[in-house]
Amino acid sequence: MEPAALDLSALPLTHRAVVPVAYLDNMGHMNVMWYTHLFSCGTAGLYGLIGLTPAYFATNRAGSFALEQHLRYLHEVRVGQRITIRSRIVGRSAKRIHLIHFMTLDDTNLLAATCETVATHVDLTIRRSSPWPETIAAAIDRLQADHARLPWAAPLCGVMKA
Repeated sequence: MEPAALDLSALPLTHRAVVPVAYLDNMGHMNVMWYTHLFSCGTAGLYGLIGLTPAYFATNRAGSFALEQHLRYLHEVRVGQRITIRSRIVGRSAKRIHLIHFMTLDDTNLLAATCETVATHVDLTIRRSSPWPETIAAAIDRLQADHARLPWAAPLCGVMKA
């Protein structure tokens, strides 16, 4: 299924923004670095849904590091446009999570970009990957099970996995 044909409405809304003038590049559209920023905001929104909050990170001296990302730019994003990011969990392992974000343009509902990511849970006392705590792993699994029931496969790059 082509990304433009996906019904994203069942996915959690993890970030919304209006593109400011400061995000422009010399071509008159949003610079690529801001896609990374906005998708990072989407990750924070998704993490909040599974208990990976700033309070969790501070209390547990834990964090999450991105290990790999694949971005697809599908439609131009311009100043003043409102964007929405929705997120889907694709899989997890003992220490990693595999997810994909979808950025849509609110005025046209066009899929503007996707960002597929593999990230790892980190013990910040030793700055090494560490297993997900049971409560976080269970929350990831519940949300992933909901996403697995969608009638369409996530448009993945095919080389990443948790």
